[in-house]
Amino acid sequence: MNQDIYPLNRVAFQLGPFHIYWYGIIIAFAALLGFFLAVREGKRRGLPKDTFIDLVLFAVPISIICARAYYVIFEWPYYSQHPAEIIAVWHGGIAIYGALIGAVITAVIFCKIRHLSFWKVADIAAPSIILGQGIGRWGNFINQEAHGAETTRQFLENLHLPSFIINQMYINGTYYIPTFLYESVWDILGFIILLILRRLNLGRGEIFLSFVIWYSAGRCYIEGLRTDSLMLTSYLRVSQVLSVVFIIVSLVIWIYRRTKGYSKVKYLEK
Repeated sequence: MNQDIYPLNRVAFQLGPFHIYWYGIIIAFAALLGFFLAVREGKRRGLPKDTFIDLVLFAVPISIICARAYYVIFEWPYYSQHPAEIIAVWHGGIAIYGALIGAVITAVIFCKIRHLSFWKVADIAAPSIILGQGIGRWGNFINQEAHGAETTRQFLENLHLPSFIINQMYINGTYYIPTFLYESVWDILGFIILLILRRLNLGRGEIFLSFVIWYSAGRCYIEGLRTDSLMLTSYLRVSQVLSVVFIIVSLVIWIYRRTKGYSKVKYLEK
């Protein structure tokens, strides 16, 4: 039966000599949806009209550069021997944590120049970011990447997964744990939670910090199931270490802002 299983075609369609891949379509859709939601919420919260349009123009290229740099740094033994591959992002090798770090740094500088509250902008953007991540993981699904260790078809069927997911997890004669799905579900659940937290009218900055804590907690666990992790040492995975650091730092910032009264301004206040 397994020999009759074929993976989904990574190419959505072809325009002359150009191949349009599902991965790119899914990532673009995720980014556009997140952008639309952030722009709409920004208007409701009284941000200047073009805030997110202008921010994205800077944040997207910087985030891509940072995502690639992050990956290259932790795979330096290979790239030091193949320097021409450093810029070859089309061969794969970008890291979401690198993209997030680049986006946050860009947003901090952008908000300072525009005399905007970074925490207000970050609170508005947080649900969009985690939703985009949750949708974007389906690009990994099409590419049969970001999966876990070897498993059995019976294990996947016991998860009550639809056949198209089970079949796509059949790679080179072996079934793998669909960790892409675990993270997608975790992220979409996080999106729902952040929307609920908006209604609870938390202090400024606390929705963004909730996003960092939620995402990092899930990523820390799921990363331990993956087989393609960037390693800090033989035993320490980079993303797990960073996840723990981000959780601790976020909690410290949360407590500090509460102690100093910086969270007295609430999310629903313009």
